[in-house]
Amino acid sequence: MASGSVFATEEIANVENITQFASLIRWSGVFFSAIVVAATWLLLKFMNSMVESIGSQFVQYRMLLQKLQSFMQFFIYMSAGLLVFMMSFRINDHILTLIGGTLAVSVGFALKDLAASFIAGMTVMIDRPFQVGDRVTFEGNYGDIVTIGLRSVRMRTLNDDIITIPNNKFLNEVTMSGNYGALDMQVVIPFYVGMEEDISLARDLIQEAASSSRYIHLPKPVVVLVKQTITDNYLAIQLTCKAYVVDTAYEKLFETDITLRVMKEFKKHGINAPKIALSSQ
Repeated sequence: MASGSVFATEEIANVENITQFASLIRWSGVFFSAIVVAATWLLLKFMNSMVESIGSQFVQYRMLLQKLQSFMQFFIYMSAGLLVFMMSFRINDHILTLIGGTLAVSVGFALKDLAASFIAGMTVMIDRPFQVGDRVTFEGNYGDIVTIGLRSVRMRTLNDDIITIPNNKFLNEVTMSGNYGALDMQVVIPFYVGMEEDISLARDLIQEAASSSRYIHLPKPVVVLVKQTITDNYLAIQLTCKAYVVDTAYEKLFETDITLRVMKEFKKHGINAPKIALSSQ
């Protein structure tokens, strides 16, 4: 009998808690909250399409538009979440205590990684180790930062794959940004010639090929560095071309253009690649 009465008491308490929680919900507000969520989704889709359209027509403003898009998305997410909360619940001391306790338990257990990513996202937005539109290298992945969200960062690789990286990963790992907010970016292209070749001529040919490329960003200098290097079991001269591409989107086209021009000029002037010395068996 005692156990039965205890069970009945617990059932009554559970029903009272559910009833009390249900009384805190604004059911009319839930309907309007669904409308707010749908409108937010449509607004974000429209904003993304506008940024892509304008950015493709006015390339010089693409980086600025992508940065503004990132901040606007962050603001819209926060505003929509707060609005939905305010419309869906009757705010009083009880619900604040209930939500505070729930958040404490959730963060402590199930949502600790999500909370860490959210806090890291705020840190990324403030500290800005990289920006939307930057071409970065992170954990062996190389590509453009597409979005910086509340939970994760999305990167589009040069193979057109989308990689989603939790924000908290960026707090402890090194991220390399090739352009850091600028539209142009330095591209490094190595060339190798034999020790007996005309090094000065080879250097001039690389300099000319890079300077005349259609993708070159001429306000910045073209530099060709020369050094002797050992590759496997033979000596060679390494000539490293450092030039700036006018837009990060043309990085690989720029590299291909220069390489084809240099190889053509090397062949024309009889400048040969290093001779590989075969080891005796």
